[in-house]
Amino acid sequence: MGQRVGPLAGTGPENGVCPAAEPRDEVDDLVAAWRGQRPDLDVEPLEVLSRISRLARHLDIARRGAFADHDLESWEFDVLSALRRQGPPFQLTPGGLLRATLVTSGTMTNRIDRLAEADLVRREPDPRDKRGVLVTLTERGLARVDAALVDLLSREEALLAGLDRGERQQLADLMRILLAPFDAELSPPRGAPIRAPPRRPASVPPGRPSRPGRRAGRRLGR
Repeated sequence: MGQRVGPLAGTGPENGVCPAAEPRDEVDDLVAAWRGQRPDLDVEPLEVLSRISRLARHLDIARRGAFADHDLESWEFDVLSALRRQGPPFQLTPGGLLRATLVTSGTMTNRIDRLAEADLVRREPDPRDKRGVLVTLTERGLARVDAALVDLLSREEALLAGLDRGERQQLADLMRILLAPFDAELSPPRGAPIRAPPRRPASVPPGRPSRPGRRAGRRLGR
């Protein structure tokens, strides 16, 4: 018999060292069951994508918990963080926010309105466009998004605790290869016109709309 090579070489009862058992998860059982029931199908994609789906659920719980602890919803953090990443003076046009968050113009109009009513952002005239506006992060918005980010990163670090730095980088590289084509399809072509959300009409009464999902989100995240 030839010499053993690979990570298990030199291990085993004959050497007084037992190889560590590979961890199993629910996806292993799921895949094994499908292979038994449908041996005619290649179920290998489930080994990757079912794990991504399950990890996404854990990440969603972590995100909701981090944001709820700072009185934010996920969409609020998305808009505020898009402004925060710009650096001082922390502002974007509404069209820039559309590109950053990939939502419709009507949805963005509503989100800017609600964030402005909460004093997390403010609208300012765009000096480069007499009819345009800039959405700017307020001091309150800056403090809120920074605190939520610190909390979020702590929770995400816990999700990756089973991987060392090299393994994390390898996984990130593989995920980039997988996701890049999909991101290219979602991103608008460069130079494509994006209609900026209009200001809220003056006839709309003040007061922040109720947010029924906040309480449920807080329960889920804790």
